[in-house]
Amino acid sequence: MSKLIFVNLPVTDLDRSVAVYEAIGGRKDPRFCDATAVCMVLSETIHVMLLTHDKYRQFTAKEIADAQKTSAALLCISEDSRAAVDATVAKAVSAGAHELEPPSDHGFMYGRSFDDPDGHAWQVMWMDVEAFLKASGRQAAA
Repeated sequence: MSKLIFVNLPVTDLDRSVAVYEAIGGRKDPRFCDATAVCMVLSETIHVMLLTHDKYRQFTAKEIADAQKTSAALLCISEDSRAAVDATVAKAVSAGAHELEPPSDHGFMYGRSFDDPDGHAWQVMWMDVEAFLKASGRQAAA
């Protein structure tokens, strides 16, 4: 079985947050949803758990950071093309996310980023790995 990643995010409004993650292709997994939590499946191995603050506090004694003001993590998902990067960010923004900065284009890598409604930063990127390896003078892994 492949390892799974569950990114747990504290949110102030479940419905508003679900709308953004549905817009970028996430789907609810009803087995892990209730009035305090929604599991959004982004791929076979990537799940985003949207948790109310009360629910999130059940997993940590630490203060919940205000992601609108501080950054604790940068989350990044890949896409298959530059056009897919643009489409994903456009969908997120149309559903209530906020684009952070202009696109970043390094030729072999293209990326854009957005904050979800609670300020959690997501980068969306495409990379031509072979072109990156060639440009950096590195070799492909054996």
